[in-house]
Amino acid sequence: MGQIRADVTTSSGHLLELVRTGRARTRGELQELTGLSRSTVGLRLDGLVRRGWLREAGSTTSTGGRPPVVLQFDERHAVVLTADLDTRHARAAVMDLGGTVLQETTGELVVAAGPVPVLDTLATWFTSLLEQAGRSLDEVAGIGLSVPGPVEFEAGVVVRPPIMPGWDEYPVIQHLRRTFDVPVVVDNDANAMALGEHAAGYADCPAFVLVKVSTGIGAGVVIGNEVFRGIDGGAGDIGHIRVRDAGDARCQCGSVGCLAAVASGGAVAAALTDLGVTARSGADVRALLTAGQPDALRLAREAGRRVGEVLATVVSVINPGVLMIAGDLADTDFITGVNEVLYQLTLPRATRHLKVVPARLADQAALQGMARLVVDEVYSPAAVDARLS
Repeated sequence: MGQIRADVTTSSGHLLELVRTGRARTRGELQELTGLSRSTVGLRLDGLVRRGWLREAGSTTSTGGRPPVVLQFDERHAVVLTADLDTRHARAAVMDLGGTVLQETTGELVVAAGPVPVLDTLATWFTSLLEQAGRSLDEVAGIGLSVPGPVEFEAGVVVRPPIMPGWDEYPVIQHLRRTFDVPVVVDNDANAMALGEHAAGYADCPAFVLVKVSTGIGAGVVIGNEVFRGIDGGAGDIGHIRVRDAGDARCQCGSVGCLAAVASGGAVAAALTDLGVTARSGADVRALLTAGQPDALRLAREAGRRVGEVLATVVSVINPGVLMIAGDLADTDFITGVNEVLYQLTLPRATRHLKVVPARLADQAALQGMARLVVDEVYSPAAVDARLS
């Protein structure tokens, strides 16, 4: 038996983690990584296979003797319930553990109505989606919920959200667990989108920033494959940075001069309405941009310039490889405005390897991010070992 590496622990939960993350594919590789004997590895894997968490999936190419059996995390043995709340609508889904959507729905759901009616509606949606997908409550591994406001991640509570009246420190986890007695993970929507987009298309990028421009403005930052949230979930809240020449524009947070008050989809919609062009939301602005409405094109580009001014500082501090623009104004003239100012105000060294790109997953990004967060929590080594014991 080899020496156990100092950076690898050897419980059943850690063996599952090595297989789930692709660091090991066979029993031999697990032995090599952990220093455990063949019999010990086999004993610990047996418990994981009996639970349905691991499965044997064919063999690898052999260099002599019997081909080693490939081990895989079984993504089909359970499901995750995910939901993405926006200001006026929501999307919910049943997904397998690999992020494949098994059943999905979307509908009007006004977050300002408060946590009780919104969460009760989501619970009803989840129950119906499970039935449609042919899955049972017993198969639910956990729930992931993204919200358009700041979240204290460890506690799972929304903290002083500008556009979510009544949600401040409301016990979201306990509310959902009345119906579904499973782990519940809550995070900010931009964080969830960043994690989903990063995993789907830019997993090799060590520093990734996603900016969501919708009714408000927020950013998600992924560093080394993990969301950077700051001390209490406030990282990425760029929509409430004060900007110059904002006049007396009042933000939904109550302050004057915030970036979101002059450059969000909601702000552009308000400016268009003042010009006699009816628009209630960022989604209405996007429809006008698609139709080529001149005032919408001009104002969206102007909003992009304002956001680009703030992002110049973000890029200079974080030095990301990818800056992704998501939300209602993604992939429009808004990005042109961002680029005009961003590259003007940053040193070439900060942007020489930078890609500014539109979102790819659209409405699926937050769902994918939340599914990953749930799986990472439910199948963490500590959680697996606790269940096995």
